[in-house]
Amino acid sequence: MNFIDRDFALHERAMRFRGQRMEVLSANIANADTPNFKARDVDFRQAMKLAKTETLTTTRDRHFELDGGISPDQATLKYRMPFNTSFDGNTVELSMEQAKFGKATGDFQATLSFLENRVSGIRKALKGE
Repeated sequence: MNFIDRDFALHERAMRFRGQRMEVLSANIANADTPNFKARDVDFRQAMKLAKTETLTTTRDRHFELDGGISPDQATLKYRMPFNTSFDGNTVELSMEQAKFGKATGDFQATLSFLENRVSGIRKALKGE
């Protein structure tokens, strides 16, 4: 693994999980009026913890089986408990989902900005500036 892969592997996973979280939150918002729809969210900390264990080298295929063979995407997807229950069984609270989506968008943008700064620093170093 070269130094660029090593430096950016964690950020690539963070961007993937942040994007996945935004997709899940947008699905919650889209299904706010669907009866019996259950709101879900991605546990970002657990996703990153599982992503770190993916990079470990093993001597046998079965040494690090994550949560009984569940992929990190499935292992970090959790159902949300609502503050106020609805009569139709839907657990989406629209204002809360919109607030979480806004924060997730800001987190995604912050990670992207950090990554752009890292690339810019490497580019300057390669140019000798």
